Amino acid sequence: MANSQKNNRNYPKNIGIIMDGNGRWANANKLKVTQGHEKGVGVVRDIVKECVAKNIESLTIYAFSSENWSRPKNEIKGIKKLIVNAIADQVPDLIEQDVMLNFFGDIDSFGYEIQEKTKNAERDTFQKNSKLRLNVALGYGGRKDIVNVCKELATNFKSGQITFDDIDENMISSASQVPDDNIDLIIRTGGDKRLSNFLLFQAAYAEIMFIDKLWPDFTRDDFTNCLNKFTKASRRFGKRV
Repeated sequence: MANSQKNNRNYPKNIGIIMDGNGRWANANKLKVTQGHEKGVGVVRDIVKECVAKNIESLTIYAFSSENWSRPKNEIKGIKKLIVNAIADQVPDLIEQDVMLNFFGDIDSFGYEIQEKTKNAERDTFQKNSKLRLNVALGYGGRKDIVNVCKELATNFKSGQITFDDIDENMISSASQVPDDNIDLIIRTGGDKRLSNFLLFQAAYAEIMFIDKLWPDFTRDDFTNCLNKFTKASRRFGKRV
């Protein structure tokens, strides 16, 4: 389901974003943590629009990691409510922009309401020729995903469905929860310089950009600057150029 229009200026096709800093932004502005997350949702809306304008094929956002369950219960409750509200608010806009939603991760742990909301949102935005695939990671962890892939392949091997030689990178990619195989660019806001268990297999050859700005302060111009920097990177993939 690749974007039918050609990508502008050799921009990345598939982008992942670690949206870090909502809580710190809220604290700095003497607001509730949930208000920081709400502000962050607005930034996502802007970046999605910019992706559509720039003919990016897919955007994968780290909305809630498997480790985030250790956060305070009130914050998790607020995030769950925000997910429900964000889906209701943004799905009509996504449909209008020809954006297709995919949710992945441990969705079951979020409860019945969010399970149904995500399924309905995927159904309502599904289309074969989308302008952008918006992949939302909920309760996702890269290591857990790899472990689950190993278990699935081991089970299939034991049952005779696959042979030892059948197992390759393509099979691993197909068994992964992550909708897109290869990520070209990962952007992390908030100043920390680590992947935090995000897209560990898919990001093997991704360019990684660490931005000091907190996610609620990240702008469309900041995003475009990242895209422009990407076009200047020498992507050799291990080859001598």
